[in-house]
Amino acid sequence: MMATILRLRSVLPVVLCFISSISLAQSPSREVPASVPVQRAALSETVQLDGVIEAVQQSTVSAQTSGTVQKLPFDVDDSVVAGDLIVQLEDSEQRARVNQAQAGLEEAQAALTDAQQRYARIEAVHERGLVSRQEFDQARNNLAGAKARVERAGASLAEAQEQLGYTRIIAPYGGILTERHVELGEAVNPGQPLLSGLSLEQLRVVVDLPQKYADLARTERQAGVTLADGRVLETGSMTFYPYADPETHTFRLRMRLNEPNGSLFPGMLVKVGVPVASRQTLWVPFSSLIHRSELRAVFVLDDQDRPRLRQVRTGVRDDGRIEILAGLSEGEPVVVDPASLIGSERLNLSGPAGSDRGDSE
Repeated sequence: MMATILRLRSVLPVVLCFISSISLAQSPSREVPASVPVQRAALSETVQLDGVIEAVQQSTVSAQTSGTVQKLPFDVDDSVVAGDLIVQLEDSEQRARVNQAQAGLEEAQAALTDAQQRYARIEAVHERGLVSRQEFDQARNNLAGAKARVERAGASLAEAQEQLGYTRIIAPYGGILTERHVELGEAVNPGQPLLSGLSLEQLRVVVDLPQKYADLARTERQAGVTLADGRVLETGSMTFYPYADPETHTFRLRMRLNEPNGSLFPGMLVKVGVPVASRQTLWVPFSSLIHRSELRAVFVLDDQDRPRLRQVRTGVRDDGRIEILAGLSEGEPVVVDPASLIGSERLNLSGPAGSDRGDSE
């Protein structure tokens, strides 16, 4: 009780100062000040969560053939473009297999040519009845076998060439190398990791959404991403994971970023605002609010268009307007520019700069 009395005593001089200022500033010939009615509109309440930027494309390149690491043209943190050679394996064994397969193909093709010629000769004399049916069938079967051997040799050559190509590991996309798993001269086997990297061209934001907000967020599918400097990022498609983390009981939300512009990097923290509720509330222009010490007030025009000071309780500030929790009714005319009634040298009209929430006392 004592604290309340002391507080009222501290506020009372301020109110008296306002009233005296009004009487000094008003004159019988004063024009009706510009005003706007108190408006009722929806307020979307959001919860601010910490999100992390990550790359859409991030992968680890592994060996697809055995060999010894011969070249590593790039190191960790180096930039590469799609198609750059990033690892070269020693390829003498693979080249020998290619040469062997090439020779086998040429041999099979020569045998096919011989079988084709033999079949042509036997077919010609068979039509005149000079060779038996058995010899003709044998020549035809030899030709079919020669064709099959050519196809098999061709497949062996293609496989050998593919294995040779695996000795040259190229970047699948442009980006930055983040980790190196091998060193020069190291022998590798198929499946062994070689290099890891990621792309900065496609980024997304990942945030863990508390369970109590998951249903509404999944329905509304609206969220805002803000950097530490206040810049709002443009987002694209949203993906909600269909399951919760068994340890944190949160649902993961993923959003594609449409404007990487070179200033965003994986691992950066951002603020993600997710709408969680909506309610109807009263709004007045923020410029109409008078803020001095612990007092929040506005000028309201009475039936005779005379400004009357009225104390109010304020809430959140949003887009040049401020929420009124108590003290006003919908439709009441509020003076837009109280400085036109009270000299700015006698009253602080600006309020707390950059404040997003008013005093709720």
